[in-house]
Amino acid sequence: MSLLTITHLKVHFPTQDGMVKAIDTIDLEIANSERLGLIGETGCGKTVLGMSIIRLLQPSTKIEGEIWYKGKDLLKLSEGEMRKIRGKEIAMILQNPTTSLNPVLKVGDQIAEAIQLHQGLDKRAAREKAVEMLESVKIPSPDKRANEYPHEFSGGMKERAMIAMGLACNPSLIIADEPTKGLDVTIKMQIVKLLKEVSRRKSMLFITHDLGVATQICDNIAVMYAGELVEYAKTEDVFKNPLHPYTQGFLNSLPNMGLKPIRGMSPSLIDLPSGCRFHPRCDHASAKCTIEHPPMVEIEKGHSVRCFLYT
Repeated sequence: MSLLTITHLKVHFPTQDGMVKAIDTIDLEIANSERLGLIGETGCGKTVLGMSIIRLLQPSTKIEGEIWYKGKDLLKLSEGEMRKIRGKEIAMILQNPTTSLNPVLKVGDQIAEAIQLHQGLDKRAAREKAVEMLESVKIPSPDKRANEYPHEFSGGMKERAMIAMGLACNPSLIIADEPTKGLDVTIKMQIVKLLKEVSRRKSMLFITHDLGVATQICDNIAVMYAGELVEYAKTEDVFKNPLHPYTQGFLNSLPNMGLKPIRGMSPSLIDLPSGCRFHPRCDHASAKCTIEHPPMVEIEKGHSVRCFLYT
């Protein structure tokens, strides 16, 4: 059963240079207890998709489509109704905790604030719960650390604090946006282990460009390119049998695959190419690819791809 269903979602930003088509017709489902990885190059629209779900985009954003969560279309809720869901039922672990945490507030107070807002606890009880959350994410001396400011935390500890904040109200869905970005290998593996533990009985949208991390956490993978999905499959199928030329190129660019770069550059989201968006960089492109936009088709159960090679 699906916890979240995204239907025909479009998210466009008006700018002086033209309309930025950050998300252009995405259909996606996240089941109960599913950990879905959303992977792709920087700038392809991954973070915008996460921000769209919890409606944290600028007011001038033009959004079309539907985002259904527990029988409610989130895009049609009032801001007051959305505020009751944001943080309580759907939590987002933002990338770059250094800028996401308030530098002038103690870490414990920042976690307690969310607990007070959504769980109705008094200040003292919320503070105690905040300390418990810091302990649950393996931060040593949580009583002491709760009274410290973000600048007194290491990078890995800041990320743990962000995870604690996201989990504080026991959400049903966690959106984790590049939670291992910028961390060294040792700390990254600790965060991966922590995320695996805390997401066992929850649904998670795991946004990343780190395929190695995605394989350790995610049940399924959705591959995104230039504002749209180009492949969706079980995690093992994406790695053993990648179908889309972009997915193949993305995998081949990994260090253990030879660091073979994909030629060319990602297109501008203001001026997208006609036909298949990947055709200017694709070694298999035909004349049809330059004119017609390929649909997403299911090749086998649970494995879909947007490419004329399979139609």
